[in-house]
Amino acid sequence: MRVLQRGRGQAAEALTLFVQAGVRGEGMLRRLAEAGHTVAALGRDDEKRSAIAELGARPVASLAEVAAGADAVIVCVFTDEQVRRVCLDDGLLAAMPSGSVLVLHTTGSPSTAEALAEAGRPGGIAVVDAPVSGGPHDIAAGTVTVFAGGAEAAVQTVRPALSAYAEPVLHVGPTGRGQRVKLVNNTLFAAQIGIVAEAVRLAGRLGVDEATLLSALPHGSGTSRALTSIAAAGSADRFIAAVGEFVGKDVAVIRATVAELGGDLGMLDDAVDAGLAGSRRS
Repeated sequence: MRVLQRGRGQAAEALTLFVQAGVRGEGMLRRLAEAGHTVAALGRDDEKRSAIAELGARPVASLAEVAAGADAVIVCVFTDEQVRRVCLDDGLLAAMPSGSVLVLHTTGSPSTAEALAEAGRPGGIAVVDAPVSGGPHDIAAGTVTVFAGGAEAAVQTVRPALSAYAEPVLHVGPTGRGQRVKLVNNTLFAAQIGIVAEAVRLAGRLGVDEATLLSALPHGSGTSRALTSIAAAGSADRFIAAVGEFVGKDVAVIRATVAELGGDLGMLDDAVDAGLAGSRRS
């Protein structure tokens, strides 16, 4: 992503280069284009390149084109392994020019962001891990939250582009800290899902059906983002079936990260398991 700061009163123009747009990335591309940024994104076949063009972005066909002349590149893939493959094995990081910034939207291990920062340092490439909290509807509204970890200068370089689809963009510390904050956030959310699922089972034992419970509780002191999301889905099992894969992936990462430090999730473990159990039943 090339960010060209113009003079006072003029909009900042950005050539934003995406690797693997996906569902969330499509919304980001659209918001960037609508904000007046010049956007390019990787499309590996004609169908994907056509879809990118319809979003207002310029399609490119290779990682070399993504990296060429970029001031920053945003990677938005599903797994930590894909981040490592794209950035290291497929040569994206090595192809980026000195002084550029690599932005990682994928939720994954803090050690991956830190390893990429170490690998990029000799070439003068900064890394900002910037996992997002929220869904495609939040991106479309420009209100998804970004937890950004990285050097202050690097975060400020990419902030104009991130702000096209994110509010707030929270700088939470050095590289790797964004992932740590997001993993704690997702663990708390998973625990809240489990608590709601247990509350539904408790209500059943008390003779209160789930539909009645979910219509009432969002108006009480026990409400939460998880509860309102489950209520909107119509049932705990339905919501868990929809998000279980994503939540489970992130919980596995934080469990592994905490285990490396000789710890565990403590009292959160049981609540998280109650939520993920619904996903396994579906």
